[in-house]
Amino acid sequence: MDQKKQLVMYLHGGSGNHGCEAIVNGTCRMTGEIPKLLVTNSEEEDRFYSLASLCDILQENKIAEHFFAHVWYYLWRAIFRDPESFMRYRFRRVLGKNLQPLYLSIGGDMYCYDISKKEAILANRTFCRAGAKTILWGCSIEPELLKEPEMIEDMKRYALITPRESLTEKALKDAGVTENVKYFPDPAFFLQPEETKLPEGFAAGRTIGVNVSPMIVRHEKVKGITVENYRRLMDHILKDTDNSVALIPHVMWKNNDDRLALAELYRGYENNERVFLFPDMSCRKLKYVISKCRAFIGARTHATIAAYSSCVPTLVVGYSVKARGIARDLFGTEEHYVLPVQELEKEGELIGAYDWMMEREKEICGTLERIMPGYCARAGEAGEEIRKLWKRETEKQ
Repeated sequence: MDQKKQLVMYLHGGSGNHGCEAIVNGTCRMTGEIPKLLVTNSEEEDRFYSLASLCDILQENKIAEHFFAHVWYYLWRAIFRDPESFMRYRFRRVLGKNLQPLYLSIGGDMYCYDISKKEAILANRTFCRAGAKTILWGCSIEPELLKEPEMIEDMKRYALITPRESLTEKALKDAGVTENVKYFPDPAFFLQPEETKLPEGFAAGRTIGVNVSPMIVRHEKVKGITVENYRRLMDHILKDTDNSVALIPHVMWKNNDDRLALAELYRGYENNERVFLFPDMSCRKLKYVISKCRAFIGARTHATIAAYSSCVPTLVVGYSVKARGIARDLFGTEEHYVLPVQELEKEGELIGAYDWMMEREKEICGTLERIMPGYCARAGEAGEEIRKLWKRETEKQ
């Protein structure tokens, strides 16, 4: 019997990060009939949320959890100078005789950070050396990293790269990586919301969604300034308007849990009937909640994508190329639409950015309502690029 052919999605951290979940969910929808296999760092998370019905799920091998394997591969790597050995162990169930036609690097942020960049390069090199065709999917890349020869070499190994915003597309082209690059919006723009019950008293269209993450706090230059800005903003909304505030988490990982930052913000407002702290739920349900907000102030990229694609005016408290690039593609500029957390110095700066947005609420809504249908459809068109490569590679086998 012939081995089942599947599109392999790898470098997926798990659906506890609902941005990761949203990327996989959107990708599965746009690739339709192609059989898919998600190789994941957390099978438990992916089965718990929304992915089990969309693709097969395979737990990757975790070398740190197996003492003898860890020692063996560490010695092998040290003696033979073979850094790919760890990757061969990690992905061994989709390598060798189990080699598949096409491999999708699903971690769009991997090339934004130095540590994960090394992991992505090793994984790509391992798959390509085994004879696989790889795709760098829905990615953002810090332009500075593309000055490194190792990065250029790695980019040229991919059969296809789909940058999700124009800053990354330009950086790739400026670095001489052009032939395998095609721009499409983030796959999460193709995500469909799923209706969920809203708390009693939640006023749709009169609630400001708020998201904050431990990650942006780690990028602040003035200690404590991020949380203090958010607190001042909440006080401003509650005292000076009739809007409510919804505190909405989007990442639930143990060492990077939005609920911890939001619980700190919620302290002191527990008895305020206009403040809602939302629990964990799937990416589709979170998108439904965000879609019912009047405006959204968010730190997590895919929480803001849920807001943008629902035509909700959005202020991003960001720090990286992905936030700036997406805002520029939507509005022609990131100024006023992205507030870099590194630049927060005074306690009222977030209020000023929020007020600027709300003064132009109708204009921003109009812009989003005009461009979002085509923009989200364009995100879905990336699926056709996968179909072309899938057809070509499966016919070879």
